[in-house]
Amino acid sequence: MEHCKNPGEKIVKDIKRATRKHYSSEEKIRIALDGLCGEDSIAELCRREGSSQGIYYKWSKDFIEAGKRRLAADTARAAITE
Repeated sequence: MEHCKNPGEKIVKDIKRATRKHYSSEEKIRIALDGLCGEDSIAELCRREGSSQGIYYKWSKDFIEAGKRRLAADTARAAITE
């Protein structure tokens, strides 16, 4: 017998998805940098920004990984041009 989802659960999930705050790339970078500066705790930063700590850590990891890729590309380019 198939399990049918409760229609109320689907409605709540759809509302949560529609009302979720969307952050621009600039906002994500600013929040990641604020956390890396360490002036406030990550918990306080996330409360102030209205995001979760899990999202913050994902953004900061993505930010650092992008920086590493860029630096690696610059190093490779410098080696080729020398």
